[in-house]
Amino acid sequence: MAWRNRPKYTVAATLRRLLGFVLVSGLCGVLAASIVVPGVALAGVSVSRSITIFNNLPAELEVDPPSQSTKVMTSDGKQIATFYAENRVKVGLDQMSPYIKNAIVAIEDSRFYEHAGVDAQGILRALVYNLTQGGRQGASTLTQQYVTNVLNESLISSDRSDLVILSGQKSVADKLREMKLAIELEKKYSKDQILEGYLNIVFFNRDAYGIEAAARHFFSTSAKDLTLPQAALLAGLVNSPSFYDPTIHPENSLKRRNQVLDNMLKQGKITGPEHDAAVATALALKITPGRQGCAAAAMAPYFCDYVSHLILNDAAYGADPNDREKLLYRGGLTITTTLDSRLQAAAQTQVDATAGANPDKWGAALVSIEPGSGRILAMAQNTVFLPEEGKFDTQLNFNVDAKDANGNDLNGAGGFQPGSTMKPFTFAEWLNEGKPLNAIVDASRRSYPLDFPWKDSCGKVRGAYSTAQKNAGLEAADDLKNNDEGYYRRMPVNYGLYNSINTATFASAAQLDFCGIQKMVDAVGLHSGLDNAQVNMHQLGNLLGAIGIAPLHLANAFATFADDGRYCAPIAITEVRDPSGQKLPAAVSDCRNAVKPDVARGVNSVLQDVLKRGSGVYINPKVQDKVPVAAKTGTSNNNGATWVVGYTSGLATASFFGDTTEGQKRAGQDVTINGKFYKAIDGYMLAGPQWANYMVQVAGMYPAVAFPPPPPSMTGPESPSPGPSR
Repeated sequence: MAWRNRPKYTVAATLRRLLGFVLVSGLCGVLAASIVVPGVALAGVSVSRSITIFNNLPAELEVDPPSQSTKVMTSDGKQIATFYAENRVKVGLDQMSPYIKNAIVAIEDSRFYEHAGVDAQGILRALVYNLTQGGRQGASTLTQQYVTNVLNESLISSDRSDLVILSGQKSVADKLREMKLAIELEKKYSKDQILEGYLNIVFFNRDAYGIEAAARHFFSTSAKDLTLPQAALLAGLVNSPSFYDPTIHPENSLKRRNQVLDNMLKQGKITGPEHDAAVATALALKITPGRQGCAAAAMAPYFCDYVSHLILNDAAYGADPNDREKLLYRGGLTITTTLDSRLQAAAQTQVDATAGANPDKWGAALVSIEPGSGRILAMAQNTVFLPEEGKFDTQLNFNVDAKDANGNDLNGAGGFQPGSTMKPFTFAEWLNEGKPLNAIVDASRRSYPLDFPWKDSCGKVRGAYSTAQKNAGLEAADDLKNNDEGYYRRMPVNYGLYNSINTATFASAAQLDFCGIQKMVDAVGLHSGLDNAQVNMHQLGNLLGAIGIAPLHLANAFATFADDGRYCAPIAITEVRDPSGQKLPAAVSDCRNAVKPDVARGVNSVLQDVLKRGSGVYINPKVQDKVPVAAKTGTSNNNGATWVVGYTSGLATASFFGDTTEGQKRAGQDVTINGKFYKAIDGYMLAGPQWANYMVQVAGMYPAVAFPPPPPSMTGPESPSPGPSR
């Protein structure tokens, strides 16, 4: 560099430089001969031998597409996040400002359009300068630099970064190979193709590989809109990205930029007035920091994390996890998801508001599914992905399973006890066995001892509720309890459901085949959130929701009722394209008939009463004024998990509030949330308003129609009024 101190020369040093001059001169002759007359034998034996050696060097260079950033998008075209090992967005030469093309040639290789890959004249010029001035002027052409970048990119992409050779570390053999490859590259590609490749691969900053990413990073603009001073600054960077980094060394960067402008003027690429105006321009940086991965997502970081796990777990995207990770972080994919940014924003607002400052770290979550397609439309929770002062942070996704069906990690919390939101599935089997929805059951019974004659055609019912047997030392729980006194009596089974009466659910189960209840739960896709195992409905406690289920799958089970009994597997990704626009495999709606339409209609008719006169009456959602809506509340035994799962024909949403800490053993009793004291949290208290406020805002975005009524034969004769509900 021009401002380095000139070293003192010894006789030996001078001789070494002269010898180097002779050797490089010979090399230049070899190169010239190889370029101009590669097939002609030259007279000199030593020169001829040198040409033979040079021509025997490897000549093939695989120019694979460089690593590019992957974009994850919402269904309505908003960017969720990017994944990259190298932040790069490939653009064509016609999408680059003429200033950057001229600037990079002016400062890095003024004879780019004259030489054939290696510039013998440039090598001699650099050698003379270095010998006489004591400098370290380089002579690599843009083509040679491109070769180096391609070789290094290939090594890094194949996890062999330890083999990368930097410019100052190259041996004579390395330089000869680079020259030979550059010459052959020029025979295969045009100058503009090489320049385009170079500008797309070259390193500018740890968050900016290639000119498009550099333009965005340093100036928040695109490569095609770069101004002259901006282009000159970026062109000057590539020689030493750290030394000329304008954010760290603005004086160095400004001096280098002006050197580029001087070169452009000398080479006739800009006019004097253009030069002077650009030199007078301040750096005027407008930094856009790199945002990589789900922790830096613009929205929905946990949905983003779920999507990334779906890619990494799917053999369609690579033979093994390493290949899939490489594709995700280097493949330049565009992943279009099912997420609706409008619903996501509304969901995030609601979960953040539910717990407020939240020093005790209670969890709140919302997830929405589209009935009839299984598309996940929103997925939110009241936490941050990375530690942040005053925030509840976790990387666990409250809404999804811990593992998928194949045992692959999904980074999910593993579900929460669904409580009474499980009751509709026993009721569905009641209707499935042809029983009237308003038939009378004996909800006064609280004891179901070990020898109770349950019906089970495919297994054995386990568990018991009998205080007497428990006191006798037998494996039984206390007698069944309802949330409120006054409901231990005979009542219509539908009344028992919409008022969430535990003893009514057990009274109905006593008349059913537990094998049928099991089939119903399996049909709507419910399973353990921890290990994807079947929810064992032959275990009595599971009638009241003892096994943790992820909100996503609970919402989807209710979406099955919403779509007349048709189950659709949840999907998060609708399209994946590579940089060329080629489609890769992606999920499509996978739907099947799971519940008889008449059964689904019966369930829907009763769950609409939950909000009108049942356990959800205090929620008072205004959404009922807009569209027909059905729902079910749920609360675990210790009030540590509370729910409302509700739906229209167009949108199904699970709302959760409770303990999400490890073990999930904290009771939701005698707690203060958002400044309000709760003796015991119930589903309608926090999860309920969270669900209702959200649905009021978004339900109209997915048009809904009235639920078809159940057939007259399902209702039976009108039952007498059981009295007022709570």
